[in-house]
Amino acid sequence: MKAIVYHNYGSTDVLELKEVPKPIPKNNEVLIRIHETIITPTDCVTRKGTPFIIRFFNGLLKPKNPMLGAYPAGEIEAVGKDVKRFKKGDQVFGSTGTGLGAHAEYKCLPEEGVLAIKPVNMTFGEAAAVPYGALTALIFLRDKANLQKEQKILINGASGGVGTFAIQLAKYYGAEVTGVCSTSNKELVKSLGADKVIDYTKEDFTKTDQTYDIIFDAVGKSSFSHCKKSLKQKGIYLLTVPTLSIMLQMLWTSRFGSKKAMFAATSFAWSQKDLNFLKELVESGKIKSIIDRRYPLEQIAEAHIAVEKRHKKGNIVITF
Repeated sequence: MKAIVYHNYGSTDVLELKEVPKPIPKNNEVLIRIHETIITPTDCVTRKGTPFIIRFFNGLLKPKNPMLGAYPAGEIEAVGKDVKRFKKGDQVFGSTGTGLGAHAEYKCLPEEGVLAIKPVNMTFGEAAAVPYGALTALIFLRDKANLQKEQKILINGASGGVGTFAIQLAKYYGAEVTGVCSTSNKELVKSLGADKVIDYTKEDFTKTDQTYDIIFDAVGKSSFSHCKKSLKQKGIYLLTVPTLSIMLQMLWTSRFGSKKAMFAATSFAWSQKDLNFLKELVESGKIKSIIDRRYPLEQIAEAHIAVEKRHKKGNIVITF
């Protein structure tokens, strides 16, 4: 099968299109023929090996796993003899977790993993975006921040892959949402339900008198110290990027002060139950995926570059 592999950290030049052995499902696994997947910022930083903290999970000198990609969407081609929930021909979407390997034509996943039947009103690419963006936003907003009705939340990076879902989920839970984005993305953010939109090219939200119950930085472009005065007493700052700074701030604020800084390794908290919950929200019209553009597998380097520029709307899809 065709797959994208890399054996050294670096620029997009390290990515190679290769023929690799097609996986064989174990007794409890399904074999998915992938139709579409997505490229995420995590793919890009993992490929580069920076920030260095990434290498503690993926190899200090070179990647232990030569394949990237965590969000397959496609059709089940074969099932292991013990599989009961899925059958050949099912259209599915999900997450590989730390196993990665979704930037390939085939991937095996366990029946009990983060895997579900694809929403009927989504393309494969739109479905592939849900485990990344919506599950991430769900864990941060519902579980870490305990977002409540009528609370005020500011979402930094509101037009990105996580931010677009965070807006919709925050509105689902009844919050008042302020989205921060560039001028070109203001209409998109409004269309997703944001009550207010701040254009970061014209205004710094930390320099106003407005305060929030929750500040959710979905792109890693702020810091707790920079946002602290914009938080209400007992306010919560959420960051999706695992920096050394946020780890130290989590430890400090967990013991001192009323305002809290939080990070979560959300992929370890994802579940099939939550994925099916999000599927129901999709099929009922409560949330949707935003797709910026699609690239064929052969142009994956260009897709990485598009993600790294951080100006995309929603998600970048890879098609097979």
